[in-house]
Amino acid sequence: MPAIGAVRQVALSAGRDLDSTLAFWRDVLGMGVHARYDPPGIAFIMAGGVRLLFTDGIPAGTVYLDITGLEAFHAEAKAAGVPFTAPPTLVHRDTEGRFGPAGESEWMAFLKDPAGNTIGLVERHPPQEE
Repeated sequence: MPAIGAVRQVALSAGRDLDSTLAFWRDVLGMGVHARYDPPGIAFIMAGGVRLLFTDGIPAGTVYLDITGLEAFHAEAKAAGVPFTAPPTLVHRDTEGRFGPAGESEWMAFLKDPAGNTIGLVERHPPQEE
């Protein structure tokens, strides 16, 4: 049986306008294009060690990205007119330490890019920050 490792790549919709989708990821999320190929009209952004592939013809997807300073980012982006589908919200108290250090809490906020992909921004807080 093969050994499956870490996630290497996630495919996300580029919608009909690759330029506006990439501009959103650059200007709002601060993530630059790693590689782009025209034709066929695909682009890659690196999220840590994971490639995000943007291409047309696939349904919109959801990607969760770690962030530091979620509240500040939300306030700044919202003030700049970036629409969020959900503000920063406590989604899990990891009392057992299943997803990180025991006692931390996980907060998430959600927004969409121009192609309709959902972006979940995830920040973990130590117990004393509650």
